[in-house]
Amino acid sequence: MPPADAIATSAVPPRVIDLLCLCAAWCRLCEGYRAVFDALATEPSPPGVALRWRWIDIEDEADLVGDLDIETFPTWVIAEGTVLLFAGALTPEPATVRRVLGACLGGKPMPLTGEAAEQRAALQAVLAGLGDGR
Repeated sequence: MPPADAIATSAVPPRVIDLLCLCAAWCRLCEGYRAVFDALATEPSPPGVALRWRWIDIEDEADLVGDLDIETFPTWVIAEGTVLLFAGALTPEPATVRRVLGACLGGKPMPLTGEAAEQRAALQAVLAGLGDGR
């Protein structure tokens, strides 16, 4: 029988964090970034967190993207439900993505600025459109 503290810990549902990478098939940077994204998605999630990774081609999934107008590729969106923790372009380096994710998980969401701040409502609509199945 597991110790009592293990039973109590397992009863707490994990935080569900969505990591979306918004790209376009025609973007050469996105093409190279895909391998970085796929490698990061195979890494284990931190304790108490369930990470859901999603690569979104803005043209292939135009119905989902809706009114969102992406100018900088790739654009990352990190969210907990419909709460935006980060939205913006990141260099294709795993350490950069890990650092931003760590800050978001540590309770320090990155402020939305520039393009992301202007499109907050459209970003939240994309998150809502993912639904529970994401």
